[in-house]
Amino acid sequence: MCGIVGYAGGRSALDVVVAGLRRLEYRGYDSAGIAVLADGGLAAAKKAGKLANLEELLEGQPLPAGSTGIGHTRWATHGGPTDLNAHPHLDNAGRVAVVHNGIIENFAALRAELAERGHALESETDTEVVAHLLAEQFSSSADLAEAMRQVCRRLDGAFTLVAVHADEPDVVVGARRNSPLVVGVGQGENFLASDVAAFIAYTREAIELGQDQVVELRRDTVTVTDFEGKPAEVRPYHVDWDVSAAEKGGYDYFMLKEIAEQPKAVADTLLGRIGTDGRLTLDELRMPDRLLREIDKIVIVACGTAFHAGMIAKYAIEHWTRVPCEVELASEFRYRDPILDQRTLVVAISQSGETMDTLMALRHAREQGSKVLAICNTNGSTIPRESDAVLYTHAGPEVAVASTKAFLTQVVACYLVALYLGQVRGTKWGDEITGVIRELSEISTQVEQVLETMEPVRELARSLKDKNTVLFLGRHVGYPVALEGALKLKELAYMHAEGFAAGELKHGPIALIEKDLPVVVVVPSPRGRSVLHDKIVSNIQEIRARGARTIVIAEEGDEAVVPYADHLIRIPRTPVLLQPLVATVPLQVFACELATARGNEVDQPRNLAKSVTVE
Repeated sequence: MCGIVGYAGGRSALDVVVAGLRRLEYRGYDSAGIAVLADGGLAAAKKAGKLANLEELLEGQPLPAGSTGIGHTRWATHGGPTDLNAHPHLDNAGRVAVVHNGIIENFAALRAELAERGHALESETDTEVVAHLLAEQFSSSADLAEAMRQVCRRLDGAFTLVAVHADEPDVVVGARRNSPLVVGVGQGENFLASDVAAFIAYTREAIELGQDQVVELRRDTVTVTDFEGKPAEVRPYHVDWDVSAAEKGGYDYFMLKEIAEQPKAVADTLLGRIGTDGRLTLDELRMPDRLLREIDKIVIVACGTAFHAGMIAKYAIEHWTRVPCEVELASEFRYRDPILDQRTLVVAISQSGETMDTLMALRHAREQGSKVLAICNTNGSTIPRESDAVLYTHAGPEVAVASTKAFLTQVVACYLVALYLGQVRGTKWGDEITGVIRELSEISTQVEQVLETMEPVRELARSLKDKNTVLFLGRHVGYPVALEGALKLKELAYMHAEGFAAGELKHGPIALIEKDLPVVVVVPSPRGRSVLHDKIVSNIQEIRARGARTIVIAEEGDEAVVPYADHLIRIPRTPVLLQPLVATVPLQVFACELATARGNEVDQPRNLAKSVTVE
């Protein structure tokens, strides 16, 4: 969750690190801090609250100039968001500084050991024990990388650690286990960060760090070993987007920018998927067709918004491939002893590729002999690296905590996987697949059309800013859309919002309906599945008869809903299975505008962080 930056080079470390933290603040904004090596010593500053609080502190109490430093922006786990608990944490002598992402599970036992040896620990965090352990190990080895390796061998849990020592003023050392850390390789300077966005202004060349590895960073060298000190193989890669993609580009919020980028993101995810022979090709997949033909069950694991994408995928996979498909919350998956074997394909969906619950689920699946396919937006992240195959969504960086373009591109990627399985298994003819791809390629234009007609949705959102509850209803693929709409409102507007399958309304939730309660209804097309359409129109009548204020999302030309809609939001006509790609967009705009009207932080909602890297 937390954002980490490390720098060794010739520039001002303070400037580089603070700029990096600014781009990583979406990963956590409970507190921020920085440490710089200068004049033979170590200087640090940290402050609770957002990064702006730290910047204000540094204006009044500037740190000495130095060219080696580390920084941190925190999402609190151990200990509240206070100045004392903010990172970096130092040893008692003030010679070691450490920043940390993750949870050290055996910190209590380690803390007790340190206390017995006379160490005075001041914070409530698990991180502080690492600073003291590093100080002890460095006193005997005089080598920070070796000290880090020795300390890491004692730690249980998931962690990224980055440290500096005043006695090695040109060195930054990092370590990772089950938590993201990437190296940025520059000319006469090198970087460490939780995400490439932190250093994209300086270099687009990066190195993946593997599991249980330690990296020693100097301005001209990068040395990577495992925890035992053996040289480790690394994979360099080039970042295919630039700094402008990680900036707001004139929008008030990253979320608004990312909503507007969805037509391009969808198009980029589809780009180059049809080969010269007219067949669907997924170059990144790299899983033998023979294995895919032997699959007899598919299980999708994901969290939050990605889980909703997986729910939509289930409809397409079963319809196009006739293979049974289950969708599981990754956080619950391995604890219920799921039935998995070599003929099960597990699809792990994660925007960041670092979602800890999903990572643990895929590891469990592989232990049972199942093959794992990752759907991910972040090149080189842990989940794709540990999967048997990957399909990247090519959405570009998504900074706003509430996911928008990642969701749409995850759905598109799931459709591609379903179509490819249909092609390999012979359940879809080539011309059928080409036809669906053609329909998918038209979605970008249709999303643009939706975005051009959103002002009435914004006005409606502003009119509801004093409401306490909004309900969402949907059927078929509209049900996951309703869940996603409710989630966005919870995340951003801090309102009670619930999504329901409309057919379940009369089995209990209808008791929630009262006069003037806003209820958003996602209406399926009257074409193709007219029986579902007729049933949801009946649902609208039922709630309207009980005083609900109906907000109806329906395709152009659907006149049957008009008499029962207090507010009608039109979307373009699309095939039934593809409707979520256009029906979700008004709900994103609605949630963003309502949050703004309520005076909430849109990009950084309270208590949340972009990448959930702890269980």
